[in-house]
Amino acid sequence: MLEWIWPLAFLLLPLPLLVWLLDRSRTSARPALRYPLFPQLVRIQGETSKRRGRSWLRAISAILIWSCLVAGLARPTWIGDPVPVPQAGRDLLLAVDISQSMREDDMQIRGSYVTRVDAVKAVVSEFVQRREGDRVGLILFGQQGYLQTPLTFDRDTVETQLLEAQPGFAGNATAIGDAIGLAVKRLRDRPTESRVVILLTDGANTAGTDPAEGARVAAEAGIRIHTVGVGADSKVIRGFLGQARQINPSADLDESTLMQIAETTGGQYFRARNPEELEDIYQVLDQLEPVPEDVTFRPQKSLFHLPLTLAIALFLSWALLGIAGNWVTRLRTRMA
Repeated sequence: MLEWIWPLAFLLLPLPLLVWLLDRSRTSARPALRYPLFPQLVRIQGETSKRRGRSWLRAISAILIWSCLVAGLARPTWIGDPVPVPQAGRDLLLAVDISQSMREDDMQIRGSYVTRVDAVKAVVSEFVQRREGDRVGLILFGQQGYLQTPLTFDRDTVETQLLEAQPGFAGNATAIGDAIGLAVKRLRDRPTESRVVILLTDGANTAGTDPAEGARVAAEAGIRIHTVGVGADSKVIRGFLGQARQINPSADLDESTLMQIAETTGGQYFRARNPEELEDIYQVLDQLEPVPEDVTFRPQKSLFHLPLTLAIALFLSWALLGIAGNWVTRLRTRMA
């Protein structure tokens, strides 16, 4: 789309006409002159008519040149279609517990129970796909923590490696402090406002360093940690003889430590007792840590050089024609 940056410049178009009218008004009143030599008058009139023809040609050329100059002054610019600009989002590390207890099938979906790890994979994988513009990484931890996926814009790879994770691969214990320490190591040198960790576990810290110490170090490094405690509060099981009894499968969940970690680092603690609550939690996390908004720009190309080039070409042509006309006139004069 063509736009004019300075459209008010077109108000200058009638300026030469105004100058010509003012000059004509000054020179129009001239005394009459009687010239009795008729033959010479006829010859002079013939030359005058030729000059008038040349004058009209020069006037048209001057109008075109002035119009091109004004058009160049108005700054014609071609503006293209909107182009999306990639925005740098957050550095988001997902720390997911894959200890043996994540095999517990206490997450109920429409009357059927699924394991905690399967519910987490389903919800978190969708969360990962929504984080367009963020660098996402994956930490898996059990008895020790390890970086499964470094920070990357490749969300498909993060999702794939999350879905391939199996409970028990990292041991049966739960090293929450080690997972936090690993996250701090990876995020320490990243921009301050974008350092975020979402830590999910179903138990208490039973190995490695103290989570409270890790949270203090994370807070000093400007890293926010949101914690999620996963697991149902109650589950009905049947004994050997068929009798039913109710148990708390999340009795080992250390909510006080998870709350302390979140409070120390400026994050929030969430409790997920079923897949619906887990999904709601990650929807809230999307709001707390929003994805960067799409930004577009429209490429611009200045075209002022086109009318300017045309004006120069017309001026040179006008000058060359004038020089050629003078030569022809001189030759005729000499030959006469």
